[in-house]
Amino acid sequence: MTRQTRPAAAPERDRPPLRQVLALGGLSMFGPLSMDLYLPGLPELTTDLHTTEATAQLTMSLCMVGLAAGQLIAGPLSDRRGRRGPLLVGVALFAVTSLACAFAPTIEVLLALRLLGGLAGAVGIVVARAMVRDQWEGRAAARVFALLMVVSGAAPVLAPVIGSQLLRVTDWRGVFVVLAGIGLVLLGAAATLRETLPAARRRSGGARETLRALGTVARDRSFLAPASVLALGCCSMFVYIAMGSFVLQGTGYGLSPQVYGVVFAVNATGIVLAGRLSAWLVDRAGPRRLLGAAVAVAFAAALTLVAGVLLTRSVWAVLPPLFVVVAAVGMIMPNATALAMSGQGAAAGAASALLGLGQFLTGALVPPAASVGGVTPLVMAVTIAGTATAAVLAAVPVLRSRDPEPAAQPAVLAQPRTPPGTG
Repeated sequence: MTRQTRPAAAPERDRPPLRQVLALGGLSMFGPLSMDLYLPGLPELTTDLHTTEATAQLTMSLCMVGLAAGQLIAGPLSDRRGRRGPLLVGVALFAVTSLACAFAPTIEVLLALRLLGGLAGAVGIVVARAMVRDQWEGRAAARVFALLMVVSGAAPVLAPVIGSQLLRVTDWRGVFVVLAGIGLVLLGAAATLRETLPAARRRSGGARETLRALGTVARDRSFLAPASVLALGCCSMFVYIAMGSFVLQGTGYGLSPQVYGVVFAVNATGIVLAGRLSAWLVDRAGPRRLLGAAVAVAFAAALTLVAGVLLTRSVWAVLPPLFVVVAAVGMIMPNATALAMSGQGAAAGAASALLGLGQFLTGALVPPAASVGGVTPLVMAVTIAGTATAAVLAAVPVLRSRDPEPAAQPAVLAQPRTPPGTG
């Protein structure tokens, strides 16, 4: 069959429709929505299900395990079966398991459902990234990822605030009902997305081929370096989310829950603004320079945070550098993702899976390990500074390379548009 080609600078390539940006950005929110929305309801959940605090916290840990492992399954699977089918199944399963959590009779049932929900939610995260890579390359991809950051970047910070407000009118079970409703909305959004990986570009083979694809991507230095920057840069935000409530509300600075909620909202705004700034600047500076600037700014802010904790007890020595560290994630994520995915057109699903695995592993391991001796302002500041320093070191080989040049339009964009239900 003869394919109709488009000019390299087709408007659809450089300026994705708003509906597509909103849908893909929404699918990228599964992680924080799954873990953080019901976070304020954990004490009530513990009492209601007659369990311990440690066991109740396992509902978050198992969900994070599911989100990490699910990406390793869904990414390569979407390379073989296409993006749209696995996406719709995964999002639908997420909505069903979230609703089932609302009726869980025991903590054991809830733990199993949370693991399953994490596995299902991982599909949306990994496929959203792969869909972007299917359609855009280089600076155009960095701009699209930055636009997705504008939509999804606030979720990790705002979700606990939204959850606390929901608890004013419902209990922890009601929060899961709301989460199921969000899943249905995202299912509707996913249904509007067309297939981006035509059959001619799909990979063949079974489990052995999947492992081979993952191994090939993991050994690719052009992928590994920016992927490491992404994981370490985002880890600073995970440290803030995990320790911030103890430090800012506890014996550290004594903020009220209401003021703490305002701090969350302000930092979320910083992520969104940084993502929008990245989308605006990427054509002028390129994703590599923007990534270098973002990790450098985060590093400087982290050192300022440590100095502020050591030199004064004022909360105003902590809040501004925290804002900068968290906001920098809005520029680190899209540019590191675009650089890591730039050479992975043949295995975009596998590459997206490994990106997600790195993010969730660092987020799952570093904050608990750093908190073993207790959470204090200095522990939080030093941990953030440590991850920021590691991100700078990981960025050195990235900055020594060149930005990827714009590539020819992938085959999926060279074909006439097809109805949403076709591949």
